[in-house]
Amino acid sequence: MLEVQQILRDRYQLQKLLSHNPLRQTWLAMDTDRQEQVVVKILTFGAVVDWANVKLFEREAKVLQQLNYPQIPQYRDYFCHEAPDPKFVLVEDYILGFSFQELLNQGRKFSELEVEHIAKEILQILIYLHEQNPPVLHRDIKPSNLILGEGDRVHLIDFGAVQDRVAVVGSTFTVVGTYGYAPMEQFGDRAVPATDLYGLGATLIHLVTGTSPADLPQKELKIQFKSCVSLSPFFTQWLDHLTEPAPERRPSNARQALEMLELKQPIVSSISKNFQPQATRIKLTKSIDELNIAIPPIDKKIGSLPFFLISTVFITPFLAVASMLTVGFLLEPGITYLIPSVIICSILIPFVFMWFRTLESSCGRTEIDLNRGNFLVKLKLFGFTYSQKQGYSSEIQNIFPTTLERNIEYSRLALVIETVGKKYSFSPPLTEVERLWLIQEIKEWLKIS
Repeated sequence: MLEVQQILRDRYQLQKLLSHNPLRQTWLAMDTDRQEQVVVKILTFGAVVDWANVKLFEREAKVLQQLNYPQIPQYRDYFCHEAPDPKFVLVEDYILGFSFQELLNQGRKFSELEVEHIAKEILQILIYLHEQNPPVLHRDIKPSNLILGEGDRVHLIDFGAVQDRVAVVGSTFTVVGTYGYAPMEQFGDRAVPATDLYGLGATLIHLVTGTSPADLPQKELKIQFKSCVSLSPFFTQWLDHLTEPAPERRPSNARQALEMLELKQPIVSSISKNFQPQATRIKLTKSIDELNIAIPPIDKKIGSLPFFLISTVFITPFLAVASMLTVGFLLEPGITYLIPSVIICSILIPFVFMWFRTLESSCGRTEIDLNRGNFLVKLKLFGFTYSQKQGYSSEIQNIFPTTLERNIEYSRLALVIETVGKKYSFSPPLTEVERLWLIQEIKEWLKIS
């Protein structure tokens, strides 16, 4: 039995028992060589050796030894202590601060701004972990494993459930994680980077509601927290997105989740894979290698045809006069022709712009073609391509809706294709349902979330 003041390996003097269970103990200790406080984790052996726990303990030591990040405890030492009973011992940095579980127990309330800051801190840690090769998955993110340290920096501790390799189908595994914070795929040993995002989302929900997600109601495996909080619509939707039951419906990685949070990027609502809007004009064909989308012009738009005819009649004489004045100015430069040309053009340009927009929405056609190598977006008018955008399909990181402009007659709903370092936006005439359906179809074909 270990006791206070006991010294391990002639160096680590035990000061305070922090936590314990029949097999594991965690102590606050003094490194007498450096005169620094450290955390000492001890795995004890009973009459029967639990090799699954030994494997997890060794993996934790191995992973910590390979990591070097200021908000993750630094590995110090790992050894076997023989007397009086054999024990494995892991020594790591002590993080000064309070766990979020301790703060919640003290009655601490967290504002949306505070929780957003906490989310960004944790996502930066997860980006570091998930972009290791192979990715390192924590698999036990919860308030008690997060420390609020000096300068409001958030630290991630306790890597006892860590995974540093892809699970092998058919192999035996040890169930790890904490109920309420671990998604379903984790209990089947199918953890992916999005698994840690679920744990993060559940933790943040605990902070904003003050209630453990295990104690909140669920509907179809989704945590029902919205009625318990007063958050901005975006942040509510973002938390909901992180805690989707299906991993493919969450952000695919921490970097994507952080970008969505920082840019307040619109989140596409979940749409059934087989859902297609009724009476849609859009022609969509797809195979394993290609996805082709053709968006024809709108059939009828109230006010568009009369506006197009009236504006054409109005613009034609002005265009004729402007052309004659321009020719006159070129033949005989001077103020006589210049001032009338400027006045007429200043009146004409807005009408020409609206006239072209009406022509574009009434007669224009948008074609989106993707294959495994490239993507191409073509805008056509009367069969002629007047605008074209292209890039590499493999560089597409996200597709999301936006609004380019609004006016009384028509709200210009747009799509944005985001690639590495560039964004392509275009606004074919679509309803909101059609736009969300197309985004979902393209994402599913590209296998991005």
